Amino acid sequence: MHPLNLLKKIADAHPKLRKSEQKVADFVLAKPSDVIHMRIVDLAAQASVSEPTVVRFCRALNYDGFQDFKLTLAQGLASNPSFEQFALNSTDTVHEFKQKIFDSMIGNLINIREDLDSETLENAIDALVNAPRVEIYGFGASAPVCMDAQHKLHRLKILAAAYSDPHMQTISAVTLRAGDVVIAVSQTGRTKDLLHSVRLVRDTGATVITLCPGNTPLADLATIAIHTDLEEDKDLSALMSSRVMHLVVIDVLAVGVAMKLGPALHEHLKTIKRSLRSLRVNDKRPASSSPED
Repeated sequence: MHPLNLLKKIADAHPKLRKSEQKVADFVLAKPSDVIHMRIVDLAAQASVSEPTVVRFCRALNYDGFQDFKLTLAQGLASNPSFEQFALNSTDTVHEFKQKIFDSMIGNLINIREDLDSETLENAIDALVNAPRVEIYGFGASAPVCMDAQHKLHRLKILAAAYSDPHMQTISAVTLRAGDVVIAVSQTGRTKDLLHSVRLVRDTGATVITLCPGNTPLADLATIAIHTDLEEDKDLSALMSSRVMHLVVIDVLAVGVAMKLGPALHEHLKTIKRSLRSLRVNDKRPASSSPED
């Protein structure tokens, strides 16, 4: 397990622990930075439990003992001292919920980065580069992610279209052929209309790249499944994070496609940049370094 997930693992395991072990969990969750500097006798005293209880707590989380547990906790805090899930409450100031949102987002980005399988991404990139046609499907909050994917692929000379209407998805799906690619984007992996569209795509022999949580009906339909595992039903942070995670994964795929297409693409991108100059206001302030708005 990646060390950044340890605090979440403790929180998830909390209800299953004995009451005495829950005291240890509560102290670790409240003061993780203090725990990494403690001896087992110190933690036991602070949590008002016995030393064997601390050992049982560690073993309940599948660690050999306190030192093994403490090492993983220290590694996680060193990599990510404050990037943890947050809970909003009505007393938060703007500064407090701003910090919570950014810290949680960064933490989720790091977790997803570590979990993404490079071979799976490589397969997805190859499929996109070689596809005669790419369609992107998604509903609700996933629809803007699909539009962003279309925008990025168009810039790379990939014929792409994004659909967030079930009727248009159905028309698109039944007209695909083997070699074509559909990217299906979902925060939950359980949207009925999207599952229907993807089943139609599978019947044509086209490749389905899914961008959704693993172990979901949509991921099960994938030819190439890219997992973005966040707990969508826990709090607002996960709902916001999944959209950003999907956008970043789309960026990874787009950069991979650009690298596969090679130097010939550079001139094309320069042409796009020149063609957009006429759409911008000309003033004396420094121009943005981004290729497009």
